[in-house]
Amino acid sequence: MFTKGIRGAITVEENSPEAIGSATIKLLQEIVKVNNVDINMISHAIFTLTPDLNADFPAKYARINLKWSDVPMMCFNELDVPNSLRMCLRVLIVINCSENFIPEFVYLEGAECLRK
Repeated sequence: MFTKGIRGAITVEENSPEAIGSATIKLLQEIVKVNNVDINMISHAIFTLTPDLNADFPAKYARINLKWSDVPMMCFNELDVPNSLRMCLRVLIVINCSENFIPEFVYLEGAECLRK
């Protein structure tokens, strides 16, 4: 068994619990779909948010809406780098998988500019 990470990011429309929740669910559902991830494969998930997003914890929406109640998750502030993308939620999902698994990273909305 191998451990690999799947990265993803999405921009959030506003600093509100509803917008953070909606963006979190959209991003995680797309990552799971594109990579064919079963919840039992997930070791843990790390979320970061730019400093302008502090209205809620993304992990809450994974736990409640996607039933990731047994997945260890943490939320952190992203570094406040000048001229970097604002209103951005990022995630690193660490999974247990086969050696030949090739993760496909997912960048949505305004975050698509991060990986052209």
